Amino acid sequence: MTLDGYFEGGNADISWHNVDQEFNDFAIAQLKTADVLLFGRKTYELMAAYWPTEEGIKDNAVIAELMNQIDKIVFSKCLEKAEWDHTRLISENLFDEVKKLKSLPGKDVFIFGSADLSSTLIQHHLIDEFRIMINPLILGNGTPMFKNVTAKIDLQLLKTKVFGNGNVLLNYIPKK
Repeated sequence: MTLDGYFEGGNADISWHNVDQEFNDFAIAQLKTADVLLFGRKTYELMAAYWPTEEGIKDNAVIAELMNQIDKIVFSKCLEKAEWDHTRLISENLFDEVKKLKSLPGKDVFIFGSADLSSTLIQHHLIDEFRIMINPLILGNGTPMFKNVTAKIDLQLLKTKVFGNGNVLLNYIPKK
């Protein structure tokens, strides 16, 4: 996200994301620790329209392979089907599904983007860790990372990582 708190600009513009080989290596390593990716409808549609395509595979074959093979859940009340390989569509019982996922053994469950879904899960205390990548940029407008979060949540810093391109990764957990 940007220093001013946006994870995308207008019309889902992410062209400003500060991606280089070091970041790419980090993204690959992180995806390898995931059992499941969670998406809201909008982010799912953007991801599903890119990663399985020839362009997505050509752009980054390793990440495309991981994104296409990892199990995915899209939470939506208006989608009728989810056609991206390894994707389940959940239209109700969001909280039950997430609680069930959290109780299973295995690797991590990640949410990328998906501001509405993230905000809902944050407000119901269903996110165990926040990994926030700050890009060295002030965008001025766009979609805020913490859209619709209405209550204060105290966080504890676990670790930081500074990338050579100026990105900074902040890992937080909610304080108990």
